[in-house]
Amino acid sequence: MSTSLAVLFVFCSSLISLFVFRKIAKRVGLVDKPNERKHHVGQIPLIGGISIYCSLMVTLFVVFPITSTLLLYVACSSILIVLGALDDRFDLSFKTRLVVQALISLAMILIGYKSLHYLGGMFAIDGLTIPTYLSYLVTIFAVIGAINAFNMVDGIDGLLGGLSAVTFTALGMMFYQAGQTNLALFCLFFVVAISPYIMLNLGIPFGHRFKVFMGDAGSMFIGFTVIWLLIDASQNADDVVIRPVTALWFIAVPLMDMVCIMIRRIKKGQSPFKPDREHLHHICQRLGMSSGVSLFAICAMASLMACIGIVSEYYLINESVMLIAFIGVFAVYFYVISHIWKISTFLHKRFGFTKPIHD
Repeated sequence: MSTSLAVLFVFCSSLISLFVFRKIAKRVGLVDKPNERKHHVGQIPLIGGISIYCSLMVTLFVVFPITSTLLLYVACSSILIVLGALDDRFDLSFKTRLVVQALISLAMILIGYKSLHYLGGMFAIDGLTIPTYLSYLVTIFAVIGAINAFNMVDGIDGLLGGLSAVTFTALGMMFYQAGQTNLALFCLFFVVAISPYIMLNLGIPFGHRFKVFMGDAGSMFIGFTVIWLLIDASQNADDVVIRPVTALWFIAVPLMDMVCIMIRRIKKGQSPFKPDREHLHHICQRLGMSSGVSLFAICAMASLMACIGIVSEYYLINESVMLIAFIGVFAVYFYVISHIWKISTFLHKRFGFTKPIHD
């Protein structure tokens, strides 16, 4: 199958499956209902991720050679899709989700031999490799972190799709530049598969009557795929596509948002997994931005971070410098988010174009 035909197939199959699955979702109760945190209108089918998964799985087996690595990825993704669908339907405890995610991480390590063990030159030591036992812990933490980072960021229409498209586009460019065409194609297929979801999620072109949400199944699947590709790209010391520090820039916004919100919850004596309305997209809206403006601003921010990562690769900017720069950006982000109510009040009083918010 030619690339153009495969792209067309992925798009059409993803779009058609959205309409098929949304009918099934309404019959089995796989819908999102409005509550004190969710202000949408009506019951919205939670099938975006399932649709993307199904269209991609078919394409993978048609376009790519069947290998043990591919089968492991499909198996892990399938487990997460089922877990996410069950969570969407029955609201599973976060402990159950964490246990399954940890087991998925171990499967990656023990069966697929994929782990975060190579740190490059981030700490001024070229080719730094951490001990095996420590790499297991780091990998489990990273997989769980990536899955939940993309899960937590799914709060306004188009945001999860937009942020994931930014990450997959950046990764695809780097895989293509490195000559790894299969992985570059996979990134392209993922972006194409996400596109119909983004359209329906935003009400384009059919209006909000056919609106769908990604669901935990989709956010888990996306987060897992991102960390899988980041490990592929950064952990082969002999054939590095991107240096490990660049991976931080490619997922900067979801990562920073998750860490900030967890620190904030812990400081309040709450569970770090307790849902609330203090994410970046919520704050943007409380600052007076519409959902559309918030979406554009956050995706633009993510694109800028990804571009910084890409530029650092092309010009081989020192990894320690890039790590310090990332920590600096995170520090600024954390300070602004932690003091956003003061900043908002100041802007409201001084310029009158924001809504005052309270901590």
